[in-house]
Amino acid sequence: MTDSAQPVEIPPVDALIVVDVQSAFVTGTGAVPAAERLVDRTADLIARARRDGALVVHLQNDGPPGSEDEPHTPGWELHHPVEPGPLELVIRKPEDDGFRQTPLGGVLTGAGVRAVAVCGVMSEMCVQATARTALARGYRVVVPYDAHATQDVPAVPGVAGTIPAATASRVAAYALGSDAEVTAPAAAVTFTAPGKA
Repeated sequence: MTDSAQPVEIPPVDALIVVDVQSAFVTGTGAVPAAERLVDRTADLIARARRDGALVVHLQNDGPPGSEDEPHTPGWELHHPVEPGPLELVIRKPEDDGFRQTPLGGVLTGAGVRAVAVCGVMSEMCVQATARTALARGYRVVVPYDAHATQDVPAVPGVAGTIPAATASRVAAYALGSDAEVTAPAAAVTFTAPGKA
């Protein structure tokens, strides 16, 4: 499916989870391919979620010492400005899954959230892990196909050539199974206040 495809109609979600859209992953030499498009799509999702009163959660990965997303380094900083308040917050995480060792589950439950859209980086790691746990916890999960990204998967001599990042992202989303909604573009995602999805 391409960006020019006819948008599909899907029911609204009442929370947006923005996974690790941090400077190290969307700017400079370490940026994911098509980072500009990812930033555009995630910014639009954030703006529309705010406008429609949905919960917005920015996940921020705490990388190990020396990594590009080591806490309190330039690469660790969130790319999108945050508007802190009762419906927008930042949750730092130590692992791929945004639910592990974080208050994310309690935040969603406390707000009465029923459906989430998950976007960000990296598709096959933190995005997939967070979306998978959301599914396991009974949330309706939308992973808009043009609002998550990753890096190319390097070739393994004698096994496989390089896998383009776009292909890796699509496979990661489809690996979530038929319970996740992965064929809608970001433009088709709509929002509502928590508890109303």
